Amino acid sequence: MRSFFGVVILVLACVVGAGVLVAQQQAGTAAGFPTWAYGVMAPPPPPGAPAPAAPPAAAPAAPDNTMHKVDGSTLSFTLAQIRDGFGPADWFPGDHPAMPDIVAHGKKDQMVIACSLCHMPNGKGRPENAPVSGLPVAYFVQQMMDFKNDVRKSADPRKANTNRMIGFAKAMTDAEIKAAAEYYGAIKWTPWIKVVETSTVPKTRIAGGMFLRIEGNETEPLGQRIIEAPEKTEDTELLRNPRSGFIAYVPVGSVKKGEALVTSGGGKTTQCAVCHGADLLGMGPVPGIAGRSPSYLARQLYDMQTGARKGLWADLMKPVVAKLTAEDLVNIAAYTASRPVGTESRQSAQ
Repeated sequence: MRSFFGVVILVLACVVGAGVLVAQQQAGTAAGFPTWAYGVMAPPPPPGAPAPAAPPAAAPAAPDNTMHKVDGSTLSFTLAQIRDGFGPADWFPGDHPAMPDIVAHGKKDQMVIACSLCHMPNGKGRPENAPVSGLPVAYFVQQMMDFKNDVRKSADPRKANTNRMIGFAKAMTDAEIKAAAEYYGAIKWTPWIKVVETSTVPKTRIAGGMFLRIEGNETEPLGQRIIEAPEKTEDTELLRNPRSGFIAYVPVGSVKKGEALVTSGGGKTTQCAVCHGADLLGMGPVPGIAGRSPSYLARQLYDMQTGARKGLWADLMKPVVAKLTAEDLVNIAAYTASRPVGTESRQSAQ
């Protein structure tokens, strides 16, 4: 009986640390670096390799005072206001509770950018960062402490926003971290990603770790990867519209294959429902994984498998993901992203 409870505790710990057990990491030592999950074209250089030369600095752009609008909002903002790191535009103030100062404005004197710039006021985030709304408060706080204590990093040293998060966490007080955790934890996660099974995808370019569709109708093979792109490129990239969601293009048949792994473990891993609940919406301090970014999920599992992400529970997650292949990760991420999180399912075929 004692050993049984030990196993249960171990599994629970693993899931908490991963933030998303089910998305069991594909890449790992067998599969190599999952470029699609990191929004890059090539794996990082080996340790000790010279850093690539920085591109020449662009000339400062002339001030643009054009006022922009998004559908459904009565407000208008300039691009400078939309991108203001210490008070970014809030298109829909009625969609969320009153923001704590750290979320709305950050800390300019210590160069801590407002949480709402990258994660947005509703906590939806984008594929290159974390979807934080609806996370358990204890889990959110623990992840920030892991950043602060240098035990949560990225397997790709080029991932600038992870490096910046480490600096932000170090400059934030415990009270500020708790305020952000409680704010985002109080916002329910709602449908945000539409999963489309397909063998070909629109051609994309990468900007800041996010895939953006190129104008026109050109396509390319999807292969064994997931391409997560905005439904409306301009709304997401330029205007940071927190109501404009994403499409995750996944391989044909991957959702069904992922379901088999998630619900049974497939002889490779633990059934995700053990800790995340039958609906994968989370239980207690264990975060939900249904309907969230497959790119983010895969990155975190890869970071844990390679040891870049440690923390309170992450080391216990390593044996849980060790046997999963690159295809397993794609399949599991496709399935979890397709799961309903409210009254709407976000899956279709193409």
